[in-house]
Amino acid sequence: MQHTIHDTPIAKTIVRWMALFFFKMTGWKVQGRSPGISSYVIIAAPHTSNWDFIYTLCLAFILRIKPTIMMKDAYFFWPIGFFFRWLGALPIDRSKSNNVVARSIQAFKENSRLVMVVPPSGTRKKVIYWKTGFYHIANGASVPIVLGFLDYRRKVGGIGPLVNPTGSIETEMKTIRNFYADITGKYPQKMSDVLAISGLNRLP
Repeated sequence: MQHTIHDTPIAKTIVRWMALFFFKMTGWKVQGRSPGISSYVIIAAPHTSNWDFIYTLCLAFILRIKPTIMMKDAYFFWPIGFFFRWLGALPIDRSKSNNVVARSIQAFKENSRLVMVVPPSGTRKKVIYWKTGFYHIANGASVPIVLGFLDYRRKVGGIGPLVNPTGSIETEMKTIRNFYADITGKYPQKMSDVLAISGLNRLP
């Protein structure tokens, strides 16, 4: 895995103080704690604004989590691309079928400690369906799904329950949907109307 700011103790400590200060100044609070396990997929939802990346990074530093965050590759131009990689971001080309799920599963197999952050909507624009990649990555790699969230209504961000995928995607997506039902993104009008799965019937 690439070397990131999380591998630099002094820089990591300084940035954590900055993240705590930023949360305090903006009136945000942290809920939950690091799961205390070495590898998992963490959902980043809802995703409706570029601010989500900033708050997600702050939460990672505050909770002492070393994340690999999936981001659109268009943001990785020089020199800012190097900075994003240093923060732990991973460029994803959404215009091609690069078998992201298979590559992500392989990354888990090759690394004993890996936290992969995936926004299930795939974009900050309004979508009807959540993408199922996060579920198939976790299921294929036999790692838990941790429910991360940013609730702009309450100004609370953090870590929710843990879901162990069994392959019963419809049942487990209902559990995930119920958790996010009362969580509001920065731009509610861009949130999915139904947390449903493309290719499956809408959940009741």
